Amino acid sequence: MRLPITARIALLAVGLALVSSLALAGLVWQQTHDDAIGALRRDTIEQADAFAAVLRSGGMPALARAIENAGDDDDTLVAEVVDGSGRRLAGVGPERLAFRPDAEGFRIGVLAAEGDWAAAESGYVIRPAGAHWLVSGRMLDDWERAQRAIERALLLAVALAVVLGIAGGFVLARYVARRLDRIAGAVDAVAAGDLGRRVEASGGDAFDRLGLRINGMLDRIDRLMAELRVVTDSIAHDLRSPIARLRSRAEAALAAEDPAQRDTALAGLVTETDLVMRMLAVLLEISRTEAASREALAPADPAALIEEIAELYAPVAEEAGMDFTVDIAAHPPSVPLHRELMGQALANLIDNAMRHAAAGGGIALSLAVAPGALRITVADRGPGIAQEQRAEALRRFGRLDSARSLPGAGLGLALVEAVVRLHGGTLELGDNAPGLAATLVLPVSG
Repeated sequence: MRLPITARIALLAVGLALVSSLALAGLVWQQTHDDAIGALRRDTIEQADAFAAVLRSGGMPALARAIENAGDDDDTLVAEVVDGSGRRLAGVGPERLAFRPDAEGFRIGVLAAEGDWAAAESGYVIRPAGAHWLVSGRMLDDWERAQRAIERALLLAVALAVVLGIAGGFVLARYVARRLDRIAGAVDAVAAGDLGRRVEASGGDAFDRLGLRINGMLDRIDRLMAELRVVTDSIAHDLRSPIARLRSRAEAALAAEDPAQRDTALAGLVTETDLVMRMLAVLLEISRTEAASREALAPADPAALIEEIAELYAPVAEEAGMDFTVDIAAHPPSVPLHRELMGQALANLIDNAMRHAAAGGGIALSLAVAPGALRITVADRGPGIAQEQRAEALRRFGRLDSARSLPGAGLGLALVEAVVRLHGGTLELGDNAPGLAATLVLPVSG
């Protein structure tokens, strides 16, 4: 069975506390053990050097006196002279060593095979003393007791760390659970229909950053729902007139007795049907554009795209009696583009310019490089759009009074704006004095 995330966090906290306390206890034990061994080695070697000096200067009698004086207040002292077989000749120590002395140096081990000296280890130094050997050191009873005390203290510290780790894990799990419950509560409320509910974020930790991102996602969903309501209302409103005209044309065709009148009514019916089909096709294209991923963008040369659009529309504008000029900046940087959608957006802008520009006017297509952005502009010499009406022109189904006599559904600029948003840019409507200048501002990375 998979444990809940809070239980796993608590176990992780306990495990980290246990591992860290064991590592620290092991480090402390190793350090104190090494320091104690080092101190024992130094003291034992110094003691052996002193006894060896006494033996060299005063002989065996002087060494015996020195050992006797040193052992009066120290019952752990080991200081004796032994022969080659390890049998004691003088001093304090076991009657016979458990080994034959054959090399000098510091050692830790048991000196005798039986008796009191076999009950504990000793730290000792063996030095040659003429034909014999000097064994000098101390029994480790007190040292081992001190080590056991240190080990018990370290074990107690580990146990305390585990207890504190369990308590800390419980507190951490409760904290994480409360923060996650707060986020889950906001998400559940939104799922239940409260689209205005948001995650409370007061600090700057990871949970607050997660909450802010969720809030951003919920804001986006709220905007999409609002746009969906607007689009639904607009479709219902704007399709009412074409459908009413379709019905009227159909009734006129049915009622007409003259074949010429019937043909005229049927031709109008086809025209109205085409208008409705265009509206639905553009709406579908806007939806597809907004659902597209930026992963569909690929690095492209914007100058090449502008040149292709110009080659396509220059003859059409010339045939309509309009001047068509192109101005492309030298060496524009490559940018991520969805060539098909960007081409369609520019085509929409040029179609709008040709539809609204006065006969004999001009259309200018330009590509300019600005700091951190590319600016693609389609400018005409038509009536333009007043500053206070530009927001309405960008709204889906938004149609200005001056354009209501022309065919269309008010979706062209909405599609252009959707394409620009996909590219991370903005659509700006400006004054061409006279006329309209529609500019696609595309960001340039680096």
